[in-house]
Amino acid sequence: MENEISERAQNLLKVLIETYIREGQPVGSRMLARDSRLDLSPATVRNVMADLEELGLVSSPHTSAGRIPTAKGYRIFVDSLLTFQPVDQFEIIRFQEKLRKDETIKDIAESVSNLLSAVTSMAGVVMLPRKDNLAIRHIEFMPLSEKRVLAILVINDKEVQNRIIKTDRQYSSAELQQAANCFNSVFAGKNLVEARQRLLAEMRETKEDMDRVMQTAITMAEQVFDAKAEDDFVMSGQTKLMDCEQLSNIEKLRELFEAFNEKRQILHLLDQCLDTRGVQIFIGEESGCSVLDECSLVTSNYKVDGQVLGVLGVIGPTRMAYERVIPLVDVTAKLVSAALNQQQKSQ
Repeated sequence: MENEISERAQNLLKVLIETYIREGQPVGSRMLARDSRLDLSPATVRNVMADLEELGLVSSPHTSAGRIPTAKGYRIFVDSLLTFQPVDQFEIIRFQEKLRKDETIKDIAESVSNLLSAVTSMAGVVMLPRKDNLAIRHIEFMPLSEKRVLAILVINDKEVQNRIIKTDRQYSSAELQQAANCFNSVFAGKNLVEARQRLLAEMRETKEDMDRVMQTAITMAEQVFDAKAEDDFVMSGQTKLMDCEQLSNIEKLRELFEAFNEKRQILHLLDQCLDTRGVQIFIGEESGCSVLDECSLVTSNYKVDGQVLGVLGVIGPTRMAYERVIPLVDVTAKLVSAALNQQQKSQ
């Protein structure tokens, strides 16, 4: 759409958005005429603003109160008019030092979400790697009371996950040790996709062709693979959004926090960012998620050996400092990728 508006109109739109992000108040024609340095009269500016409003790029919240950008206006600003700020070297060093101390992907995710929130004063979010990408190195089974078994999984050499599964009968320690040995001989070293495929192949065999130990191992494996992941993403700083004037509506905030807790809508958005290159930005209603109509999501994906593992980013009001947030998210994703690749080499 930027081709539909004149260079003068683009300049005025840029100044309007920069002023609104800085001041948080609708921008009047007189202020625009002064700040644009284009030697235009307030009347000329009003005419240009009327044209931009007709195109849906700005709106008037109140009569004669000035104008504010719409999601469409922000989109042109972000895509064509933005001047990025370089990331502060101190922040880069701070992120690098923190990442060097983290051992598991969960540690890294928690650190990064906290750091992004601290630096931006918004919500930092890091999507954890899909379980399908994680390789099982070893498993142990321990009997619990009431027909329950504790499954202890070693993932990707360092990460340990515990899952409690329910069984149709009580198993002895000896039976579970045999099942674990059998499981490890069949599934160890495979990622969850490969393990599921092998599991289905084994289950296609008739019961008579399986010995008791293999049946037990497969029974346990079914439940381990079907166990719902407790952590799909890590988020920090949600409460900071309560300080954003644009998000001060109590009902809107309640819906937003419910979406954070329920996770499904946020995960759907993050999933859409997995296959994109570079920084992905959803502005307002672009997300297709009504609770985020007043928010923007800025993300980038992180990788190991060129394979995308997950997404990280920031959720905040549409009135955010894009020129600072976008480069920060981009650099952070690169730092996380570098840290994970370094871990991979050192294993």
